[in-house]
Amino acid sequence: MRIGKQDNFTSAICTSTAENITVRGYDLCDDIMGKVDFTSYFWLLVCGEMPSDKQKFFANVVLTAIAEHGLVPSVVAARTTLAAAPEAFQGAVAAGLNGCGSVVLGSAEVAGLFLKSVVDEAQETSMEAAARAVLERYKAEKKRVPGYGHPLHSAGDPRANLIMQLAKEKQVEGPYFEALYAVHKLMPEILGKSLPVNVNGAIPAVMLDVGFPLSALKGISLLARTGSLVAHLQEETSTPIGFILSGKAVEDIEYTGPMTRQK
Repeated sequence: MRIGKQDNFTSAICTSTAENITVRGYDLCDDIMGKVDFTSYFWLLVCGEMPSDKQKFFANVVLTAIAEHGLVPSVVAARTTLAAAPEAFQGAVAAGLNGCGSVVLGSAEVAGLFLKSVVDEAQETSMEAAARAVLERYKAEKKRVPGYGHPLHSAGDPRANLIMQLAKEKQVEGPYFEALYAVHKLMPEILGKSLPVNVNGAIPAVMLDVGFPLSALKGISLLARTGSLVAHLQEETSTPIGFILSGKAVEDIEYTGPMTRQK
């Protein structure tokens, strides 16, 4: 049974022989190992070319920005999984990454799609008019605007503030930053409140403006959080808190179902 397209029998990422491994046109041993840092290698793998200095700089900035934020849901999922199945390190990492969704961790992708909708609409009008039109649609549909506001950093996300500052200093602000700022400016008028840009709004703005593909944007969060999850799981093996976390849930969550059913 044929499902989907089956007429493309090619891949441009890697090939190998008995003597050589070629990655995106570079010999792995002669050109990459010991010569190329991992961030540049990641960019090469995804984009097909080595990053410029500014692309590498901001890839490093956002990877460090999103990697760690304490006992967030992805970390709790990973640590409790390892507590229950200490032999399944890879399963615990996967449990954490599976929580990379539209609300937590994966929301940079959602914000990127939102900013792209503003940028696309601005092809036919000004950026301010495009931002107004998109915001009005979100208000009418009662949808949350992604990339703005934070439950902890309500006065402003320090990670987002630094990314925006560095983007200005490095002169990489393009249409996605223009869209980010246009939406923020119109929020009080259209939504009746102003929300600060959060890290998941700043990340797509800078990464898309320096040339990273939108289709791979979630990969930034996945790669960064993988490093953090490995750290938490290593700590879980020596200083376990997984069962403490699950025990606190039992203590703090009130059971509201029936105690006994009549027979």
